[in-house]
Formats: sequence, C-alpha cells, structure tokens
Amino acid sequence: MGIEDASMRNGRALSDLWADSVVVRPRTTQQHITVNKRLVLGFAISILTLIVVTAIAITLSVSFERCAAESSGVLAANGSSNSKWKKSRDGNISHRDSEDEQQPWRHLRLPATLRPRHYDLRLSVYMENFTFSGEVNIEFECVHSTKFIVLHTDRLEVDKVLVYSDSKKAGAMRIQRRFHYQPKQVYVIALHREMKPLRTYKINITFHVLIEHELLGFFRSSYVLNGERRFLAVTQFSLTHARKAFPCFDEPIYKATFRVSLKHESSYQSLSNMPVEASTSDERPTFLQDISLCMSTYYLHLQRRSCRQCVVIRLYARPDAIQSGSGDYALHITKRLLQFYQDYFKVKYSLPKLDLLAVPKHPYAAMENWGLSVFVEQKILLDPDVSSFSYQMELCHQWFGDLEGFAHYFEYIGEKQRFLTDVLHEVMLLDGLASSHPISQEVFEATDIDRVFDWIAYKKGAALIRMLANVMGQPLFQRGLNDYLMTHMYGNAARDDLWNKFSEAMQREGKDINITQVMDRWTLQMGYPVVTISKNDSLDNSVTISQEHFIYDTDAKIQNPELFNKSFQWQIPLTLAVGNSSHISTETIIWVSNKTETHRVGHVDGEMWLLGNINQTGYFRVNYDLHNWRLLIQQLMTNPTIISVGNRVGLIDDVFNLARAGYLPQNVPLQMISYLSQETEFLPWHAASRALYQLDKLLDRTEDHSLFSDYVLRQVEPKYLKFGWPATSPDGSFMQVAYQTEELQREVMMLACSFGNKHCHRQSVSLISDWISTISEKKVLLEALTCSDNIFLLNRLLNLSLTSDLEPDQDVIDVIIHVGCNPLGRHLAWRYFHKKWDILNSRYGEALFMNSKLISGVTEFLNTEAELNEVRLNFNIILRLEVHL
Repeated sequence: MGIEDASMRNGRALSDLWADSVVVRPRTTQQHITVNKRLVLGFAISILTLIVVTAIAITLSVSFERCAAESSGVLAANGSSNSKWKKSRDGNISHRDSEDEQQPWRHLRLPATLRPRHYDLRLSVYMENFTFSGEVNIEFECVHSTKFIVLHTDRLEVDKVLVYSDSKKAGAMRIQRRFHYQPKQVYVIALHREMKPLRTYKINITFHVLIEHELLGFFRSSYVLNGERRFLAVTQFSLTHARKAFPCFDEPIYKATFRVSLKHESSYQSLSNMPVEASTSDERPTFLQDISLCMSTYYLHLQRRSCRQCVVIRLYARPDAIQSGSGDYALHITKRLLQFYQDYFKVKYSLPKLDLLAVPKHPYAAMENWGLSVFVEQKILLDPDVSSFSYQMELCHQWFGDLEGFAHYFEYIGEKQRFLTDVLHEVMLLDGLASSHPISQEVFEATDIDRVFDWIAYKKGAALIRMLANVMGQPLFQRGLNDYLMTHMYGNAARDDLWNKFSEAMQREGKDINITQVMDRWTLQMGYPVVTISKNDSLDNSVTISQEHFIYDTDAKIQNPELFNKSFQWQIPLTLAVGNSSHISTETIIWVSNKTETHRVGHVDGEMWLLGNINQTGYFRVNYDLHNWRLLIQQLMTNPTIISVGNRVGLIDDVFNLARAGYLPQNVPLQMISYLSQETEFLPWHAASRALYQLDKLLDRTEDHSLFSDYVLRQVEPKYLKFGWPATSPDGSFMQVAYQTEELQREVMMLACSFGNKHCHRQSVSLISDWISTISEKKVLLEALTCSDNIFLLNRLLNLSLTSDLEPDQDVIDVIIHVGCNPLGRHLAWRYFHKKWDILNSRYGEALFMNSKLISGVTEFLNTEAELNEVRLNFNIILRLEVHL
C-alpha cells in the first residue's frame, strides 16, 4: 500500500554515506533471454545465469556493507540505492548540477519546496516516568516539485510516517526511504514519486520522546510545597527547540495555524497559547485549542478579566505564592501595560487572553510565547514596592515578535535613565572587546543561532533604537513603528523593511535622511566609535571632531591586523552643547561622517567647556582635550546640577573607560569622583561604583591597592556618615524610605563595606543574625554563605551544590559564580568549574551558557598572565573534548 516495511522501520544499519547517495532508482528495462528449444542447453544457461546473478548480488552486498561501515550518524528505515541524480534548471533530474541540490537535508535552511499551512498536534504526557508520545498531522503546500519532505526533529524517536495527497486517489503515498540526519537536525522522507506544485499534501507522524531535565524543548521542572515535591512540564521552543517536542518546519519564516490537544493525568492543569476550546473529565483529560492566527513554531507553548481590552489576563504560579499575593502586582501592571502598548503602537493586542506563568527554572529570565509569557519566579513574583522591568519587555514582544532590541528599549520606557546603567554601559563594555561581533551575523549551523542571540544583539540593538528615536524625534519614530507593524502584521520582515519605514516617515516631514545607510554602519560593523572633540585655537569658535574604532585592548590591532585593518567608520549623530559655571546652551546636532571634521559651534572662550553626546543618547564614547576635562571636573566640584543627571552618568562612564583603554591618564577619572560627596542621585553613584569595582579587581593583589582603597573611602565616607544604616522599627525590621533614597543608601553602604570602612563592617556583623532569622529565601542565604572567609566552608559549599538537595538546580550556577566573586574563592570556583565540567555539561547541556554567566563568573576575577594561560589551556582541553565527542 505504499508504506515501508514495518520490520525495517527502526533499522539502524544505514549510514551517513548512504544518506550522501540516496536516490530513487528508476526501473531497468526487462532483459529478454532467447531460450534454445533443447532442454539441456536451456537448463545449462539457467544454471549459468543463476551463478552470475548470485555473484553480482554478493559483490553488491559486500560493497553496501563496506559503505555502511565507513560512516555514521543517520538512522534509516529501509535499504539504499546509490544512483546519483541532480536537478537541472527546469526542475527535471540532471547529472550536471551540484550534489547538494539532490540532498536538501544537508543545507542549513530547509528547502523552499514545501510550505506548512496547519498543524494538528496531539500529545499524551506521562509525568510518572517523564515521557510523552505524540501524533502530528501537518498540512502543507508543495511550492516546487520534489520527492523529498525535509522537516526538523531533534532527539525524537519517530515510530510511523504516512503521506497523503489531496488528489482523489485514495490511500497513502509510497515511501521509498526515511531517515534522521542529525548534523542538521532534520528528518527526511523520500517518496517514490514527485509532489506537484500548487497541490496540498498531508503528513502524519507518530513519535515519542523523554521530558528532559535540560531546560530546552519540552522539559520538566519542580518545586516543593508543604514538604512534597511537585513537578511541572514546560516548553522552551525559542530559538530552534520546537523540534525537540514534535516534527515541524522549525524556522520563523514558516508560519502556520495550530490545533493542539493534550492528554495528561487529571491532577495536572494545562495551558497553551489560546483559550481551551473543549475538554474531557476522564482519568486522563484532554484539552483542545484552536489557534487561528499564524505564528512560527517557537511561539507555540504548552503549559482577572479586563473589560476595557476584552482580554482575559491570568497569572499562574505556586499555590503558596498566589495565596501570599506575590503575583498581584504583575497582574495589575499587565493590564496597564497592555493598554499603554495598544495606545502607543496604534495596534490592538491580537489574542483573546494573556497568561503569565511563573516557573521555578527556565533557560532565560522570561519567554514571550504568544498569549502565554513564561517567567522565572524571581522576575514576576514581586513585592509591589520593588520595581522590575522584565515583564514589560515580554509584553512588548507580543507586538514585535523576536525583535529583541525593541523589547529591551521599551522595557525602560518609563525609567529612561536606568537604561544608561542597565543596558548601555553593560553592552558597551562587551562591544569594546576585540572578541565582539556585529549585530547582524551569518549563521551556518543551527547550533550557531543561540550564539548570535547574545547581549550584544539584544542590548546593542536597544541602544541603537534609542539613538535613532532621539534623532527622529518621538512623533516620527512612533509613526514609523506604526507603519511597520501594520504592513508586516502576521508576516516576516527583514532589517531593511524597518529602516525603510523610518526613512519614509522622515521624508514625509521633509527630512531627507536615508536610515538604511546610517544604521547599516552600526549593525554590520562590530564595536562603536570614540569621538574626540578638541577646541581649535587657530580658528574662531570652531572645534575639530574625529572618530576612530574604540577598543580596550590596543595591542589587538597589532596582533590581529586582518580584523582591524578595515576602515571602521560610522555616520554619527553627535549632539553638542557649550557651558560655563552658570549656564549650558541648547544642544545642537552635528552629523560626523568622516575620520576628521571641523565645525563651528558658536561662541567658545577659554573658560567655557564642551559637552558631547547629551544624556548619552548616542552609542559611542566622547573624549576631550585635557583642558576641557579639567573644566568639566571643576564644574562638577562647584555646581554639579548645571550638568544633568544623564550627562553626569555619561561623563563618569566615559572617563573611566577611556582611561582603561589608554586614551586618558588614570588620574583623570580619579579626580572626577572627588565630586561624589555632593552627588545626591543614585545613578552617578552606581556608574562610579561599577568602575571602581573593576579597578579594585585589577589592583587587589598589588602594592598600590591600599592607597587606592584609602582614596576611594575618602570620597565615600562623607556620604556614608550622612546616610548611615537604614533606621529600624521597634520590631527590628528596616523602616521604609523612598525607593531612590534606598537605592543610593544601599550603593554607598556597599562601597563603604567593600573598601574597608570598619564601622560598616561592625554594623553588618551585629545585624547578620537577626537578618538571617527574617529571611526565608534560600537564594539570599546561599549568596550570603558564599561571602565566607573560611576556605574549607567555601569548598564544602561548592561540593554540596551538585550533590545536595539543599537548593534547586538552577541555584547551582549562582553558587559557583558567587564563590568566584569572593576574593578567597576565585581559584576555588575556577578549579571547581573545570573539574566538574563533565557533570555540568551533562546536566545542563545546550542551556548551560544561555541564561547563566558561568564562564564570565568563574573567570571575571582572574587577572594575572599565569591565570590567563591557565584559562586558555583548560578551555582548549574542553573544546577538544567536545569536538571529539
């Protein structure tokens, strides 16, 4: 009936080499043998023919077995044929085209021959042994003639495959071969006859798989309630992990509708992207959903009513968290955020409901599944008095899909100054390294996709969007976004589609700026520029402005000339103001496109200072001549409020990083922080403390460390003496103060304790026992334990992290990182990391480095040449082992 032999369905004999050569062999013409009438002669010829055929069969069999033995990696279901065929330009089989064209499973991307329309997915989940079985029916359209169906699977055991045509001919199509090609994580079905363009076909696949402990695909998690461990199963399909749960076309371009049914034990509850359409109430109930909007596979998810938006908003979490009210704030703010985004984008939220799911562990802080956003508990179960932005970003994804830069930008729409320290400064540290990369990168393997979606892609994208919004102005920026969303609703879009909409919005206002040309310099080049502004004494009221690629390691340009010999150049929107002791001018914008330019800026005398990149809206650093730096420091010492908070934060961040990269002497940033005793805002203190901690890590084992610590304490102690420790109420708890004041107080206390203030140490020791007795969160207690100065205790804590049930699995990585932050634990954490590499890798697998900062955490405080060589050696060993495996 056209189905492969069931006895060969799970055959494992066929090899990678077979997959190289599999084709459908055409039937040979029948050979006619002339038989002599004499019986003896006929009998002799028959015997001879039998001998020849047997010899040929034995020869072919030996050749086939040799081919199978020489390669590995493919599971197949039947025998093999090794004829080679290739497609010609008209789509017919030809022997002259490349071998890759006849083997579409070897390409990075799925072949464009088929297009999915609808998935009917049915899963049965068995939490008692952490497995699930499934059946998926995929309706797809044939775009170009082909005999191959290639779709994604990873770690799935495929049981049965049937393919049907929409033609009137009944029954399943005949399958010639089917096999799993692991290098590209695809499953291949080779049919006996071609599928025709513009026709619809259906494929039915049954499969089974484990619910992994790893945090990808369909994975399991747990929590403890009243001494009982309870389990849940959660999906994480982004970026390429839907294929771990069911066979699918797992690329964003292949959007389709989904219908999902899920069977499970009656003690469990099910959630997915859309409301439940129907359910049963037997021992293993089923819930059914009809998802009518097209979406990519990675937005599929298995896991109070707002009348104004007609959207049902719900939050799911542990019962004790719900009862304590920990989810109330997020539930309340979600309603307001939905309305804000609808008003801002002028686009209604598309789905009838939005569920917020808090889970104990997840590979990311959160995931924006359409209609069902998943969060790690710490990011959404909040105290109403404590600000958090993570859920704001995930809600924004409901409009922008996987445009991470926009999501990060809108995450801080109500806290614009926090963007500087939380996003801009963090990503500029990474993007200033020689190991950086452009936002837009080519991907050659599926495993590369997770690599390119890092903080540079996310946070640099947000910083560039912020710079562009400032250049365009909010009204035009908002109009361009609205045009983009309306044009590409439910569709796919490329980078240039967005830039073109912004350009059109600018042109309608008579502003002829090609946004594509401007932004390509920022997205296609690694790093960012440093803009140097110098007063020009030979010309009246003019300044010389130059740009060059900023990089911390200047030796890298010599060591890697092939990387840095390019003419890195940007189109830079430089905002500039002029000021003195009592006044600062209105900012002007200067477009800097060349390596060096001269511009007139109005009246500038010897005692007036220049200030560039106002409020750090641009994604670049600004340097000045030393005289201008001295004037700015003097202004901060006499009256810092003339310079805005955003500019003070930017000056501190720029001056320390310019000195770190060798553009300025180290005494310039140290002179600047002498004004901090007058600083009343949290963010300049926060920017300064980050830079000071970085210097402390470099100097802590040098002779000059005590001089450095004493100098920092002299700047910090006046503010510490003013603030002291938080006041306590009669019951011993800290009294509530304004959030900004609390942040500043905490920052000053941490600096005072870190740099050796004795009073701060004594006060912390006296309060520690009471503090521990009031803290219920294990995570906080574990972090406190990693601060111990007892090496034996730190070693014991590291060993317990992987072998004890004292903490959830997701805390293991945090324990190792926090021990590494302890000066006495730096070598302990690093050695523990590479000693336990095999265990960490087997437990966390692909998710090991996506959500954690494990590698940076265990190496961040290593700062000698010997330690650098040790890190290189150990990582080379790990990489060689991974390649060998």
